[in-house]
Amino acid sequence: MPLRLFYSDLYTIPLPAGHKFPMHKYRALRAALEDDPRFEFQPSPLATQEEVELAHDPAYVHRFLNGSLTRQQVRRIGFPWSEALVKRTLASAGGTLAATKRAWDFGCSGALAGGTHHAFYAEGSGFCVFNDIAIGILWLRENFGVKKAAVVDLDVHQGDGTAAIFADDPDVYTLSIHGEKNFPLRKQVSRRDVALADGAGDEEYLENVARELPAVFESGPQVVFFQAGVDGLSTDRLGRLRLTHQGLIQRDRLVLEACVARNTPVVITIGGGYSDPIDPTVEAHANTFRTAAGIMGKTGTTPYSSCF
Repeated sequence: MPLRLFYSDLYTIPLPAGHKFPMHKYRALRAALEDDPRFEFQPSPLATQEEVELAHDPAYVHRFLNGSLTRQQVRRIGFPWSEALVKRTLASAGGTLAATKRAWDFGCSGALAGGTHHAFYAEGSGFCVFNDIAIGILWLRENFGVKKAAVVDLDVHQGDGTAAIFADDPDVYTLSIHGEKNFPLRKQVSRRDVALADGAGDEEYLENVARELPAVFESGPQVVFFQAGVDGLSTDRLGRLRLTHQGLIQRDRLVLEACVARNTPVVITIGGGYSDPIDPTVEAHANTFRTAAGIMGKTGTTPYSSCF
């Protein structure tokens, strides 16, 4: 059974000249994977307002959708507001939500976007408008009675919005392994935070990932959301770690094999990546899904409930 991934042309929108966000990486990632028979692509649906409001303040959601955010709110998000941004944001959240539904039934799925972990309950930040991971977790809770979930956030930037949304929720274990001196300047408190110094390489990084994963699963999650940011890559403009492609592949393998070993569905979102040129970032994102396809392909071709 191919690994189903969700994608949309709406992920790519025009930005002002000189904007630092690499919007073109989404199409490049799809192109890197589309000829691989291990993957099946489906269009991302648009998340509904009601689905988004599972994780966000309805007043904030309404203001974003109708374009009435304040100038300061828009500046903090980092993208100029437009109708295209609204559709992009809903497609991104909808892709993760569709992957959540798929993973719940079949063990693993992913979106070729998402991981918007800087979005808080009532405001966006750092190129993140709505928190797709929080939406996915709360949708499972609303529709399937899922009580316990875990977020394994391995983006180089702390998952501050996710940590804040679930700060008072003992049933969601949030792990963030990130750069100590990187964005955001003001860190939130995850269930478990590991802050790495600039220049940390594969060995130190992988030791931390391997050490922290057992506690994630000891919390008893019924589902794991894997924020698989690749901005720790040595070529990244914003990451400041010294990770290699092989180091990131091993990281992904540690997380995904742990999920399989414990019969835990996993939802993959791509998170950040800002190499310039973008090719190393695209290759690293693609490797995450190639690693997932290789691991999940060993589990059988029947639905999750019967193949693990």
